Amino acid sequence: MERRTNYPVDLHCHTTNSDGADTPKELIDHAAALGMRVIAITDHDVLPPSEIEVDGQMVDPVVYAKNQGVKLLPGIEFSCETDIEDVHVVVLGCDYTDPKILEMNQKIVDSKIYSYQKLVALLTQKGYPMTWEEVLNYNNIPRKAEAVQKKLIFNLMAEKGYTTTWSEAKLLIRNDREFSVKREKPDAAEIIELAHQTGGIAILGHPYLIDAVVENQGETMTREDFIKTLVNAGLDGIEAAYTYDKTTYKGEMTKDEIIKKVRWDYQDQVKIISGGSDYHADYKKTDKNVRSIGECGISWEYFQTNKILASL
Repeated sequence: MERRTNYPVDLHCHTTNSDGADTPKELIDHAAALGMRVIAITDHDVLPPSEIEVDGQMVDPVVYAKNQGVKLLPGIEFSCETDIEDVHVVVLGCDYTDPKILEMNQKIVDSKIYSYQKLVALLTQKGYPMTWEEVLNYNNIPRKAEAVQKKLIFNLMAEKGYTTTWSEAKLLIRNDREFSVKREKPDAAEIIELAHQTGGIAILGHPYLIDAVVENQGETMTREDFIKTLVNAGLDGIEAAYTYDKTTYKGEMTKDEIIKKVRWDYQDQVKIISGGSDYHADYKKTDKNVRSIGECGISWEYFQTNKILASL
């Protein structure tokens, strides 16, 4: 099949298990139709699916994807750092049944449910009415409370007409102190160590969504200095090719300029220069500026020749 994407390997995709609109099966089917070689399911703070439903039968998603001609990598995108926004570590290749992973997952679930319910109540109080039930059933997809992501709240705000897009809703909540409801998140260094302890790798997602200057444990530092602390903690990779033009990036560099800079700055600091679309099946939601599978990612040649990636 002729490839119709920019990159045949996309290591950053979401499904209905978090805040995406494609089921895992739909994601795999769409990737196969595009001629993708490799995709990763990296739902936010959610264990990857061990089974998916196909024609009424429960099957292994990795096996199903292989039968469609696609290599599927199960993963998790961990939201990290309580006091720094958009520090996300994509973890691949772990033993997701390991008790350490399960314990961390439960801590995150408990923190998310408490803070997101509090945010919904606060938004309603401040003139943006919505219910927790609406969030749980956004887009007519019933979810358990532990599967709720903050982006579902952003989507709902846009759908109700409180903002024009989900990204506008995200910035409204992020920049207004009245809506500051922080949840306890693990340190990124802790997640890097967890990935290594459970047989996996850790990749920093969308580094330029992190503010140029951050407060880290009481110390003011640049984005670059903060990332250096993660490199020193054993970070395996960093995402270069990413859809900055279709998300909440606040800087003045173009997407291509960021891609080139990240590749140049970190080629000798980490073992993997990764990439991904951050696909959410936005076309099913409120946005017109949608991200597509393989829009950003890495080449098949790089995936094959990078020893760490090839071993996944």
